[in-house]
Amino acid sequence: MKIRPLSIEGAWEITPQQHGDPRGLFMEWYRFDRLAEAVGHPLRLAQGNLSVSGRGVVRGIHFADVPPGQAKYVTCVRGAVLDVVVDLRVGSPTFGRWEGVRLDDVERRAVYLAEGLGHGFCALSDDATLTYLCSATYNPTGEHGVHPLDEELGIEWPADAPQLSARDAAAPTLAQARESGLLPDYEACRAYVATLGPDGMSDSDGV
Repeated sequence: MKIRPLSIEGAWEITPQQHGDPRGLFMEWYRFDRLAEAVGHPLRLAQGNLSVSGRGVVRGIHFADVPPGQAKYVTCVRGAVLDVVVDLRVGSPTFGRWEGVRLDDVERRAVYLAEGLGHGFCALSDDATLTYLCSATYNPTGEHGVHPLDEELGIEWPADAPQLSARDAAAPTLAQARESGLLPDYEACRAYVATLGPDGMSDSDGV
């Protein structure tokens, strides 16, 4: 397993080593110890999600209030997507920057993104299937979005006519979200991540 930091602090690309023979293949697609070594703390496994999308569907850009935020470990188990990480942390040196990683059922890479980062993807195939390991359960009052087609972000989605949900189509632009105080603060995110213990929980999380 190779773990490579992306250009945005708090995001990594994970490439598993696949072992194949005439019967099929085997790999370790997640290792808590290897990931913890790279990011500085374990990923608390609080929820697992799965999404299936048709070609040209764009989901995101989603993020959660910090604390507690929601770190994600994302991989594509069927088909292919362009997975996108966006730095939405006000005050970050890379604020507003995005980076894309192709996730598919050939290389079987994964992406880890820390609390405070935005996440989205575009399905490159029909029935593109993603699984997410999440550090926190879904909190509808603490979940937000930024419009994925915002010109300021300038994300180069590989779709002629991206298909959005009603929620994503109504999301604010980056400038609107920042002006309203919706976006996470870079230093607050770093401070929160620094409190995460050996179980991936903050001292303030409780039991």
